[in-house]
Amino acid sequence: MRALTWHGTNDVRVDTVSDPEIINPRDAIIKITSTAICGSDLHLYDGVIPGVAPGDVLGHEFMGEVVETGSASDLKKGQRVVVPFTISCGGCFHCKQQQYSACDNSNPAEKQDMSATLYGQPMAALFGYSHLTGGYSGGQAEYARVPFSDVGPIVVPDHLEDDQVLFLSDILPTGWMAAENADIQPDDTVAVWGCGPVGLFAIQSAIVMGASRVIAIDHYPNRLALAKQLGAEIIDFRETDVREALMEMSGGIGVDAVIDAVGMESHGFAIDNMFDVVKQKVGMGADRASALKQAILAVRFGGKVSIPGVYGGMTDKWPLGAMMEKGLQIRGGQTHVQKYTKPLLEKIEDGTLDTTFLISHRLPLEQAAEGYKNFKEQQNEWTKVILKPGMEN
Repeated sequence: MRALTWHGTNDVRVDTVSDPEIINPRDAIIKITSTAICGSDLHLYDGVIPGVAPGDVLGHEFMGEVVETGSASDLKKGQRVVVPFTISCGGCFHCKQQQYSACDNSNPAEKQDMSATLYGQPMAALFGYSHLTGGYSGGQAEYARVPFSDVGPIVVPDHLEDDQVLFLSDILPTGWMAAENADIQPDDTVAVWGCGPVGLFAIQSAIVMGASRVIAIDHYPNRLALAKQLGAEIIDFRETDVREALMEMSGGIGVDAVIDAVGMESHGFAIDNMFDVVKQKVGMGADRASALKQAILAVRFGGKVSIPGVYGGMTDKWPLGAMMEKGLQIRGGQTHVQKYTKPLLEKIEDGTLDTTFLISHRLPLEQAAEGYKNFKEQQNEWTKVILKPGMEN
């Protein structure tokens, strides 16, 4: 089959690789009909996530048609399914708590040492996201093997197009959980750093959850326009001092909740961020956390901090005193996708949530490398890229 594979920093290629096969009774094989490039994929593309090997198949946002099942799968051939990016067994302590992204059993034992050293406990497995998270092949391919297929995939009705449901795989639940982690109350003012796909869905979710005001922070005009279209007020951080603006907009108190939808490769001109850029490039593992630091300083005393943006290592110059003295509630984590897919599918069907407004480009799978390059270098115009196996060039 054809699949998008990693070969080094800023080097991805569509290669011919072996077709996936059923390995365990709970497996299923999916013929991919749509897959997407995620902002998190750019961390792999930029070489800042450890444990990626040449030839690894990338991609964790995908859906398609069931073509083969193991004896213990509850899926049926011909069903259309969206596959969560989190691989979860459904039976461990964390899965029973609906903390699916903390599954104890999905990351093979031989792959657990690196993440256990970094985080104190091993990570759960994710599709197409390094050997740190299990080394599973991803979905930017013609076919994919889906472990624990009786737990993960959600069957979608035929009257909904791929574009409407594809993002149930990751970014829609991630944006929703980000807003949920912000514990939004009816009178809350919520500030969202980053108007990429997750940030835009966090904005939409916060508005649906009843936030009084949502303020979007970015510097790409098109992204800010999309946020404004959703109903957010906007701040261009290259033209405005963000903290001063937020203090003014909140009557000098600070905003009630902040959402960092940027993550480990944030941009900015602060001195500490410039040092972090250098350290990240030379492999010292320093996440660029300027957006999160700014958010902590901007939120009010007793405020809420939600972190859907991906961080992978360490950071320094951390505002620990502000975090403690302000009495902040801080929540983050990989998304518990399986917890949210069914209720979010219902919101798509009844029109509460729109999932198509941010799609800018649809490309054949064979043009995936071009999609990655442009998604990184032209983020104003390339807001979201969908890859279609079998689509003509």
